[in-house]
Amino acid sequence: MFRITIPTRHAAVVYSAGRLVGVEPAGRVRRRWAHRYVLVDLRERQQVIAPQDIPTSDGLGVRVSAVVRWAVIDPVAWLEVSRTPVDVLHIATQLALREAVGALEATDLIGAMRRLDVTTAVDAATRAVGIATLGVAVRDVVLPHDLRLATAELVTAKLRGAAALEAARSETAALRALANGARLLDEHPALAQLRLVQATPPGTRLVLQLGGTPEPSTD
Repeated sequence: MFRITIPTRHAAVVYSAGRLVGVEPAGRVRRRWAHRYVLVDLRERQQVIAPQDIPTSDGLGVRVSAVVRWAVIDPVAWLEVSRTPVDVLHIATQLALREAVGALEATDLIGAMRRLDVTTAVDAATRAVGIATLGVAVRDVVLPHDLRLATAELVTAKLRGAAALEAARSETAALRALANGARLLDEHPALAQLRLVQATPPGTRLVLQLGGTPEPSTD
């Protein structure tokens, strides 16, 4: 016998004469004669799901891509259940995305993209092959060209309407302020005279009248 080192975040599945003996964790272990040690990487990985065409509930086709975070949690199942366990992950993600997107209308898909969660559905399908699905993030949603134009026009119209509404509110506030000011001037003539003095440009000659007719001024 001699020792071998199993790297961190790895495991070794041990076979003897084609039969499963056990699983060795990371570290220094004794290697037995006539035993085969198959190293399995347990580190987290990412799988890119290429864009696929998915019909929405209203019959429009959209292209959706995603990124899946996953890791092997059962080295024996990873080696023995499926010849291509990563393909199981890929297909499970595609099917889960088709089901989730197919339940939405195209106009609702953009707003729901961040909330679209298919991790639980994918994880349920991949546990059998030794994979834990840690997260599925929708990366891109490409709408049909006509729908993209219509969405852009709708957003533009909303922004223009909001700008017009804000301008109308500002104008109404200004008119209300002018009306309040005019009412104050009508009710208090002294304020009107004071405002007139304040509005007079520098260098202007003012004549103060205290009852009666002002005397003509001479320079």
